[in-house]
Amino acid sequence: MTGVRVPGWLADRLRQDDDRSSRAVWSALAEPGDAVAGALVGACGATAALDWVAGAVSGAAPQPVPLGGTDPPDAAARRLRAAAERWAARWHAVDPDRDLAAAARSGARIVAPGDPAWPCGLDDLGALAPFALWVRGAPPSARRSVALVGARACTTYGERVAVDLAAGLAGRSWTVVSGGAYGVDAAAHRGALLVGGTTVVVLAGGVDRAYPVGNARLLEEVVGAGGSLVSEVPPGATPTRSRFLQRNRLIAAMSAGTVVVEAAWRSGAASTAHHAARLLRPVGAVPGPITSAASAGCHRLLREGVAVCVTDVDEVVELAGDVGADVAPAHPEDDTRAVDGLDPLARRVHDGLSRRVPHDTAQVAARAGTTVAQARAMLGLLELEGFARRLGSGWVVDAGE
Repeated sequence: MTGVRVPGWLADRLRQDDDRSSRAVWSALAEPGDAVAGALVGACGATAALDWVAGAVSGAAPQPVPLGGTDPPDAAARRLRAAAERWAARWHAVDPDRDLAAAARSGARIVAPGDPAWPCGLDDLGALAPFALWVRGAPPSARRSVALVGARACTTYGERVAVDLAAGLAGRSWTVVSGGAYGVDAAAHRGALLVGGTTVVVLAGGVDRAYPVGNARLLEEVVGAGGSLVSEVPPGATPTRSRFLQRNRLIAAMSAGTVVVEAAWRSGAASTAHHAARLLRPVGAVPGPITSAASAGCHRLLREGVAVCVTDVDEVVELAGDVGADVAPAHPEDDTRAVDGLDPLARRVHDGLSRRVPHDTAQVAARAGTTVAQARAMLGLLELEGFARRLGSGWVVDAGE
């Protein structure tokens, strides 16, 4: 760009066309979920997009950029001008070299789209995808991953369910993804750690800032056990309410499925579920007592058809796993009986039999509510199928059934 004074860090990136560090700049310049910034970077690349912003901030008239989508050119231009005013407020405070140095001090690194460690599910967010991820710990990418989310003020029931589900998933080599908050999130991370599993914490602030502070030890345990701390904002960034809400889209996109363990009528966990549904990811919800306000959000998701009911780890794996390969086994307490496949009339006659006391055909007919002819015909069929046998002058249920 000629005739426009640019910061030294930007001049370096323009000269080197350094996409990775340009994305680090965008992670500080734009708020998470800024669709205009995402469209601009998608249209011309991270470095050229910064060049465009430099022109807008300096008062020059930057070239129009086609953002794609259905907006007419004039509307897209207006959106860009409004966004440039937002970015201008931070332009001179951005210092990517400082952010990269802070990341190095905390043992973090930046992961960009296209890197082997990049969670490919994030690409499904389109213009809402993060520009980059700041990561502490192991690479966060994992094909078999499940988000377990829920209320901060969870009940003992919600905490127990979260621990059990997380431990069961981690024990089957699934990665547990959650937000590192108090309550269900923390219980999910602890459950994975209990069995030596892998868990990913998606933070709303910088990866060098433990939030909440009370979970600082838990977050360090996650990193020490081979898990990851992940954020789309640079080190030192503070968590805000809007960043918490935007963080939920990352949790949903990074996971093959999302399960809401416990949630109030209005909750961030329900927000994560809706993000997952919009991405066509499967959503599950754990039912609770109908008198519990802490489960009202789960029941709402079930009632509205956003989620399906899940009650154990087998059902969660079936929900998020490969179709046909991860089917939940039959429940050991299933009341399915072999006679359920019989003709309805044959089942009625079978119900008229006793296991110990033999009854003749007329007695069986009376007990079953059929005619004697019907009972005689069905008894012969039941004998052939191994469901009835003669005993003396009467009939009983076959003991081998």
